[in-house]
This record gives sequence, structure tokens and C-alpha cells, in this order.
Amino acid sequence: MDALSAFLERFKPLADVFMDSYFVVDAERNIVDFNRTFFSMLPRQVARGLKGKKCYEVLELEICKERCIAEQCWRDKRHVRLDEINGRIATVENPVRFILSAIPILDEAGTPVGALELTFTPDGDPK
Repeated sequence: MDALSAFLERFKPLADVFMDSYFVVDAERNIVDFNRTFFSMLPRQVARGLKGKKCYEVLELEICKERCIAEQCWRDKRHVRLDEINGRIATVENPVRFILSAIPILDEAGTPVGALELTFTPDGDPK
């Protein structure tokens, strides 16, 4: 079993305690897992087929090109939190402010294989 699959297997029993939305990406930034809260904040056409989509195709954030939070946590191999990030959800016109937090998922050699990202919208439902 690869390190990302092992993480997901260990994480799933804990996932229900997260009230904020979260998603998990692999090293190529493909969404491989998410909770119901994340799914429900997305428009139906975006939420369908969510697994396998790139995170930046779903959340179009101002940081994605220059300061990707997943890449920051992989580079530093530590938790990263970013407050007051502007962006929008794909297909939704209204801008949204996010609070983001990410932690790297590492294999036994310390190589990043994914990231767990939590998202919070302080202004409420972004749709």
C-alpha cells in the first residue's frame, strides 16, 4: 500500500469530526478525497466527478500560481496556514474569502505524496 492510501485509511475514521471542509490532494494536486462539507459548498456541476480534478480547477484562489499552499507545505515539510485569501469557486461569480490550512502527507523517506487541506469561508456559504 502506498503512503497516500495508508494515510487515507488511517484518516477516514477521524474525518467525521471535521466541521470545516477539507480535501486531500496527491503530489500532482489531484483531489483524491474530501468530506461532505467540502462537497456541499460546491455547485452541483463542480461537485460531480470531484475526485481526480485539480484543486485549482475547483477553488480558483489568488495564491494558486505563485504561492500554492500545498507546494508551501511540501517545500517546508510542515503545516501552513493562510488567512484572508481571495478567490472563487469554479463557476460561481461571487468572490469568496478563505482561510486555508494544509499539512503535508509524507512517505517513510519524508517525500511529499499529498496534502490535507482545510478550507473555511468566514463569510458563510460561498454559493
